[in-house]
Amino acid sequence: MIFKGLRLFSLFIYLVFSNFVFSQNYTSYFTGNSMDTITNPHGGVCMMGGASEHDNAMKWFLGRANGGDVVVLRTSGSNGYNNYFYSQLGISINSVETIVCLNQNSGEDNYIIDKINKAEAIWFAGGDQWDYISFWRNTSVNIALNNAINRDCVIGGTSAGMAILGGHYFTAENGTITSNSALLNPYNTLATVSNDSFLQLPFLTNVITDTHYDNPDRRGRHTVFIAKQTKATNTAIYGIACEEYVAVCIDTNGIARVFGEYPSYDEQAYFISPNCEIPNNSPELCESNQPLTWNFGGEALKVFKANGTWEGTTEFDLNNWSGGTNGIWQNWFVQDGIFISNDDIAPDCTSSTQNIEIQNSSPSNPAHLSSWNDWTESESILSIHDVFGKQIYFEIEKDKFFINTEIPGLYFIRTSKSKTIKVYLIE
Repeated sequence: MIFKGLRLFSLFIYLVFSNFVFSQNYTSYFTGNSMDTITNPHGGVCMMGGASEHDNAMKWFLGRANGGDVVVLRTSGSNGYNNYFYSQLGISINSVETIVCLNQNSGEDNYIIDKINKAEAIWFAGGDQWDYISFWRNTSVNIALNNAINRDCVIGGTSAGMAILGGHYFTAENGTITSNSALLNPYNTLATVSNDSFLQLPFLTNVITDTHYDNPDRRGRHTVFIAKQTKATNTAIYGIACEEYVAVCIDTNGIARVFGEYPSYDEQAYFISPNCEIPNNSPELCESNQPLTWNFGGEALKVFKANGTWEGTTEFDLNNWSGGTNGIWQNWFVQDGIFISNDDIAPDCTSSTQNIEIQNSSPSNPAHLSSWNDWTESESILSIHDVFGKQIYFEIEKDKFFINTEIPGLYFIRTSKSKTIKVYLIE
């Protein structure tokens, strides 16, 4: 009986350590077939907003692995994904291994690198994105991750794991920041944004992601991140954000599907772009210790607010950032550190904005334009605004219109054909 007991104890020890491995640099939890399988994954990106995972989005993610091996990378926690991925979603995969990276040495650990090289799917859990960045950026693990992307390994992440997926990213190296603090000072020491080379995902090169969008409201700080990088790079920078229970899954053709439980719950993702109708669209004021202003007549940013559905039927086209289904378009803008949004129409990125200079002949007379070739009586002017969003009074007389202002500067004319005309009033 003693001999039999020793054999059972030995078997117990074997089973435990065959599924749990500890090293100085990582802790590993393994579920499934220990023999590596080689398949052709289908690529793509899956991003979750930070609360519990959406089952159908996770099925999409696992399906892109095409029966292969899934590696979960994290810097805290344990094996919560293993059984969920392996046996609870009904998608056949070979194995799931969770590797909890414990320190910066993990970036050069051969075991971790080997597992990434053999993976068909990689999932980044939540936690602290600065741990991911400081552990892996410019390391051999970083190279292995980008090699995995290049061979169509499907990539995904939630919360901090989603925050690191854009070509530009909020590092959180000094801690998190609220929308209010960021808007009042875009260069607050907590508003740390970087585009140093890290993960190189298709369609996300000029994108900053953000998560937990409904708890708390992060639209303001996300706008600040986009503003800072737009100014720093002189390039249009975009944003993708998810509310907590929402997922965005992007295929290799750049079509994003949005998963949630709308209309049972009000759950959305956000696709944010500088208004393409405004040439050289960059913040009017983005300086240290001064509130952000990015206004342009209340139309600085165009945002598609997409309803997340259970089957992921809502789509958005990342090839042109203007084609979406099952959602609404909004304008976002900031004046003196105050974030404002309102519903609007889709931008027209196919036609260029007209630029017209008009002369204000005398301070006592309103500015006027005697001929405007693109204007007809069938195309009425809807509104005229200055760069701060203030509506300007105007009058129309046959083929002329009059702007009731004596202040030189830039004005925006909106027409019934959804076109924006920029008017420069000069002295």
